[in-house]
Amino acid sequence: MTATRFTLTAATRHGVEIRKSRFLAVAEPVTDADAAMACVQRLSDPAASHNCWAWRLGQSYRSHDDGEPTGSAGRPILAAIDGQQLDGVAVVVTRWFGGIKLGVGGLIRAYGGTAAECLRQAQRVAVVERCRVTFDCDFALLALLKSRLPAVDAVIDEERYAAEHAGLTLLLPVSQREPLAALLRDLSRGRIQLPPLD
Repeated sequence: MTATRFTLTAATRHGVEIRKSRFLAVAEPVTDADAAMACVQRLSDPAASHNCWAWRLGQSYRSHDDGEPTGSAGRPILAAIDGQQLDGVAVVVTRWFGGIKLGVGGLIRAYGGTAAECLRQAQRVAVVERCRVTFDCDFALLALLKSRLPAVDAVIDEERYAAEHAGLTLLLPVSQREPLAALLRDLSRGRIQLPPLD
């Protein structure tokens, strides 16, 4: 996945009526599979005819037709997510049956179209690939280094203290790894070297 991926900044919803059936799509940003499944559980309406869903998290994804014909609901929802280059997103499309059958093609268009329109209306932000780096730093440099971390969009994930130095683990955009390495070399006069990426 080399193209820029996006995620949602907040939950969004879109409802539509198609041949007397009501469809409601709700999309939310999620951070892991457990959060995605919790989102599906929370958004599903037990009184509805069907609660079909899909989620995408990097290379991981799942979808479910919830009693609709195989491939007519979950996969079109996933296709709507992927078609808009979204990641870290879960979508639940709930259907309240109105008495008129739509056929497999109609269901694919209804579920996929409702999810796609919901996602089109959502506020989004680019997903920034981050990496974790760990290194030791002399106490004399610690305050200065911490003051420079915002310049490379780095955040401290963990701090450890020993008698002679502090150990830091940072999260930062992959694109900022080399600028951080240069900053560390400059501040420490070459004593702090980042280990190679895994």
